[in-house]
Amino acid sequence: MSEVICAPAEVKRARYAVAAVFAVHGAVTGSFATRVPWIQDHASVSAGQLGFALAFTAFGASCSMPLAGRISHTLGSRAALRALIASWTLALILPSLAPNLLTLCLAMFVYGATAGMADVAMNALGVEVERLLDKSIMSGLHGLWSAGALVGSAGGTLAAHLGADARVHHALAAAVLTALGLLACRWVLDVRPTEDEEPPPRFALPPRSALLIGAVGFCAVFAEGAALDWSAVYLRDQLESSAGVAAACTTGFMLTMAVARIAGDAVVNRFGAVRTVRVGGVLAALGGLLIVFGRHPAVATGGFGLMGLGIAVVVPLCFAAAGHSGPNPSQAIAGVATITYTSGLIAPSLIGGVAQMTSLVVSFGVVTLLACGLVVFAGVLRGGERMPERATARSETVAEPRA
Repeated sequence: MSEVICAPAEVKRARYAVAAVFAVHGAVTGSFATRVPWIQDHASVSAGQLGFALAFTAFGASCSMPLAGRISHTLGSRAALRALIASWTLALILPSLAPNLLTLCLAMFVYGATAGMADVAMNALGVEVERLLDKSIMSGLHGLWSAGALVGSAGGTLAAHLGADARVHHALAAAVLTALGLLACRWVLDVRPTEDEEPPPRFALPPRSALLIGAVGFCAVFAEGAALDWSAVYLRDQLESSAGVAAACTTGFMLTMAVARIAGDAVVNRFGAVRTVRVGGVLAALGGLLIVFGRHPAVATGGFGLMGLGIAVVVPLCFAAAGHSGPNPSQAIAGVATITYTSGLIAPSLIGGVAQMTSLVVSFGVVTLLACGLVVFAGVLRGGERMPERATARSETVAEPRA
């Protein structure tokens, strides 16, 4: 990506604008997740068929992510994000309209494809703002994504409690979120390539740097997916806790992640990405040990909280490191995002498979080992810590004034 020249006030506005886009993106996810039971009933699919359809979300995201860089190069970053975030918010309507398995799979593919492209575009702009500010902001941006997801899920919970038709609920939510997303996009940076800059390829394998960074993200997202999908089951089946306590454990994990991400930038700015991830890996591993060896629901709940605290900032820092790792940040971010999406896809099923053969205790032993990988491989994130020096090697591009 080319170097951007703009006034400090414009950079500040751009930071708040891209933060709002992150929150909108998260709100779509939260709005969808709470109405999955309604969507399952409307499409008349079994639990296994629903799982098959949901897999198309990650499949669509993985297929589309490499296109985001090309779109941003062609349209400019602001117009690209405007188009992609609107596509994502409007795609919220599709799953609730699906009357059967086939149409649900197609809807989830589109839903995932638009989610992935918008994800890459907004993370690339977040990295650019971070570079201009010369301080970490990516953890806070992802924290606002988590906060947006919580707000969206709260709205969805209320709609479900009132017995609202998900088609009506999602249509209204999509209209509101589209308006908010388009409004926020007015103030994001408009990064445009120079005339002699080669466009990124439509499809390309992730660069080697993205593979190494993505491996770190893989460990964190695997632990996140395992905790989100299996923590309640673990407390209920292994520790014989009540349904309310089990659900509270999952909610606590989500809140821990959100708060840690919002507060994480101050820690990263003070200690650096590598040290932060290494300490986070230690906390996550300690949390895993409490989960595996603690035989009381309170101990295991504390373990899940420690795990959430430890892994919270890892993915934002992976995106930041990818964005600073080479001349084509969008391609590197797309590569890291593809790896992390894949991790999120396979984690729940792999945890279930290991549990089927052994037990959930062994499954979370595997998660604990992956958490140790954060300590060992955190050094690959070091490249994102020297932003000013890397910026000097980039060609010059002017951020266009707001339309």
